[in-house]
Amino acid sequence: MTSRLLAALIALALAATANADVTIKATGTGQGLGMSGSTSSTTYIKGRRMRVEGQTGKKSTTTIFDVENQKMYVLDAKKKEAEAWDMAALSQEVEKAVAVESAKATMTPNGQTKVISGLNTDGYNMEIVVPATIGGEGGMAMTILLTGTTWVAKGAPGTADYAAFYIGAAEKGWFFTDPRTAKGAPGQARAMAQMYEEFAKLGGVPYESDMDIKIQGEGPMATLMAKMGGISMNTTTDSVDTAALADDLFLPPADYTLKQKD
Repeated sequence: MTSRLLAALIALALAATANADVTIKATGTGQGLGMSGSTSSTTYIKGRRMRVEGQTGKKSTTTIFDVENQKMYVLDAKKKEAEAWDMAALSQEVEKAVAVESAKATMTPNGQTKVISGLNTDGYNMEIVVPATIGGEGGMAMTILLTGTTWVAKGAPGTADYAAFYIGAAEKGWFFTDPRTAKGAPGQARAMAQMYEEFAKLGGVPYESDMDIKIQGEGPMATLMAKMGGISMNTTTDSVDTAALADDLFLPPADYTLKQKD
């Protein structure tokens, strides 16, 4: 679970740099929960659909997010299978462990600038606080704290579509983590989803981010997780291709077996 969580968080952080009808190649590093590693990612986004292909060591992952149809597809190239998850039901399950109305998020300009991939970006300090529980509703309480700095290219190509995708997903209570990971760590999944929503409000596209996720709380489980340390990640966009994308890129391949998941 810990290795899957770290890999998923790095890959999804890379996805936050995407534009619409754009192919983004990005790299990231992360460490925490006793794990460390580097991830490369290719992200495609078109309208309210997104495909993320990630590589962590020898492990490859491909996930398709279809916000309009409330579906997430996790592809397995070796088995030629596609897990189909009902995101409406999953979002409701995750929300039972997260006090959404109590979550707080701030993005504060820090006055710094940086040139990334040839674009001028502005720096923002971010802080996201998400109350959560372990073990579902009525479980052990803890707080997820996400802090860091992001660099945003204001008015970059695809900004409007980028914002539309993440804000549309936020309206439906979506998260962008593997469903199994989200069930095991709902607070972290919600914190990352909240981060994407805040990015979408800035009027630009984030091109680099440094993030730290820490767990605070009382009780043996919270204490154990705190002792294991938090998660730290850095993500950077490497290249951008603005060619139009085919619709079938956002569907499971026709020769894959579709498996409905709960």
